[in-house]
Amino acid sequence: MTGRPHVYGVLLAAGALLASAACSSPYESDSSSKAAAGDRTIRPVEGCGTKAWTDPKDLSPTRTPARCLPGAPSAQPLSEPRKLTIATGTLSAEYVAPLQVAVDKGEFKKEGLDVTLKVLPTPDALPLLAKGDIDALWAAPEAAVMNGVKGGFDIKWVAGNFSPAPKSKSGLWVRLKEGESARRVAMAGRRMGTMIGKGSVIAYPMEKALEKHGGGLADIRYQQLGSADVLTALQNGGVDSAWLLDPVWRKVDGQPGYAFLGGQPRGEPLGGMLYGPSLLQDDVDAGVALLRAYIRTLNSYFASDYKQDATFVTYLAKLLKAEESILESTPSLVMDWEIRSGTTTRLQSAYEAQGVAEGSPLPESRTVNRALYEEAVGHHP
Repeated sequence: MTGRPHVYGVLLAAGALLASAACSSPYESDSSSKAAAGDRTIRPVEGCGTKAWTDPKDLSPTRTPARCLPGAPSAQPLSEPRKLTIATGTLSAEYVAPLQVAVDKGEFKKEGLDVTLKVLPTPDALPLLAKGDIDALWAAPEAAVMNGVKGGFDIKWVAGNFSPAPKSKSGLWVRLKEGESARRVAMAGRRMGTMIGKGSVIAYPMEKALEKHGGGLADIRYQQLGSADVLTALQNGGVDSAWLLDPVWRKVDGQPGYAFLGGQPRGEPLGGMLYGPSLLQDDVDAGVALLRAYIRTLNSYFASDYKQDATFVTYLAKLLKAEESILESTPSLVMDWEIRSGTTTRLQSAYEAQGVAEGSPLPESRTVNRALYEEAVGHHP
């Protein structure tokens, strides 16, 4: 995400697509799934008891994420198979592993879903999602998403993805100036190297980190760099700070002259599954089935510290086309399908501070829908 150009593009595309989005569903004749998410019968689900749901208002960093038993919720095959396309910015990142495993292990197929994972940047995917040309987006409620919804897109965040492990130091790193202490870093005016630029969800954890070090989001100069260049620029002085992802931060951790200022909040996913009208309105059965398969995959393969299983790490490395040693070098992600209360409000506040938010902030009712994953695990809200 590079900020305003994509944001404006999404807004301009919104108006042109609104009319066609309303009549683009391939499931118009399927009346059995017409009940909108939130207006459907919720039944108890075997293997998913009281631990399968946590109060969204619980923002504790030590909160135990929701879990069902392995293999639960069990598949409920649709009466007729569906073909679904999920767009994602990458197929190699660890946070995409649950989707890759669900495809490879046949979890989607158990539900009667033929799922294709399509690599597509979020700005390109948003108009397609709003029109119904793709069914879901594995991304985050970034500034372009929020501005697209303001422009008329029927898109909602319907499931979370992960939060960092307690020992992870993925996040904002800075080169200390001579005599400067890591306890108080003068961040105002410093150059920050980032792959994303403005408008990314990292604006929110960056804002939290910067509050402690005398520099807001508006006081930082951003320098967008390729993934291979961010660390190099930080090390050679090309930038003063950088957002370093797993496992890149390992290169500076413990080295003199570098300080970790903060990363994504623990216990609070900042991305996951976004649905458009085809799964929010036209075929909610398929929307629930997709999340049911995803949740079952987490419970079966990612329920705890999955990197303790060497065989599974080898399997993941091959599936993600990643180096096994690199995958082993960072802690397991805390996989989490739930969405915390107020996350999109906090994100929008950060986007406003960066100058990439358009118009008034959206209420959570316009940005989040928890009804589908609640139905998948049998929770009555």
